[in-house]
Amino acid sequence: MVHGRHMLNGAFIIELVKRDFTERFAGSILGSAWAVIFPIVNLAIYIVVFGKIMGSRLEGQSYLYAYSVYLTVGLLPWTAFANTLSRSTSVFIDTKHLISKMQISLPSLLVYIALSETITFVVTLVFFLLFLLLTEFQFSLKLLLLPVIFYLQQVFAFGLGLFAATMTVFIKDFKQAVSVLLQVWFWLTPIVYLKEILPDFFKKLLFYNPMYVIIDTYQTVFIPQHEINYFALAVMAVLFHGSIIAAYVFFRALEKDVRDFL
Repeated sequence: MVHGRHMLNGAFIIELVKRDFTERFAGSILGSAWAVIFPIVNLAIYIVVFGKIMGSRLEGQSYLYAYSVYLTVGLLPWTAFANTLSRSTSVFIDTKHLISKMQISLPSLLVYIALSETITFVVTLVFFLLFLLLTEFQFSLKLLLLPVIFYLQQVFAFGLGLFAATMTVFIKDFKQAVSVLLQVWFWLTPIVYLKEILPDFFKKLLFYNPMYVIIDTYQTVFIPQHEINYFALAVMAVLFHGSIIAAYVFFRALEKDVRDFL
């Protein structure tokens, strides 16, 4: 019986992912094709504007699109992380019509959002990698680390999202607070700028920013400015998984109230 319930939830989550893409572009002529068009357009902007027109280069890099790559490998995962967290924040409220009609594990609702954003990320990454191949970019074996890094960031987004989703049921303004936090967090993370331009004091503070470790690892995979800090990555792995446990304990303590408020 328990196994069957998990299977039902699994099938339901997959259906939610399909519906998410369908409803996102409902009424448009091209439909779900926009899920491919948008990533291509965004990549073109990152690469052409910052690589060709602005002529931005990274110090010590001869590759023409070095800064474009630096920017893209920071923006793509950040977008997936931010969208997952932002959308998860209101997921209980957005799906309360489903929650009231069927018995389903509430935390599993965050899974469909994470999966949806993962698909978008993978589609965009594939086009990005194709561009790099066509421009004779020099890949390294560090590329094999990509699935691990992405998994860790989505685990973190899930943990924060579950906490935020629980809070938003009781405090509606919490969603707006998360949006503001993400905006500030983005600019506190070296994505569009290089960390080298920061004063030494702020450089030291970067290591207290969990997403800095993630983004810096992405950047190091593609543009080997220095060796990957595996110790910091391991610490983040423990921290991120711990965030899910803490968020779940918090949710379980308030689950009855959450369902009542919905």
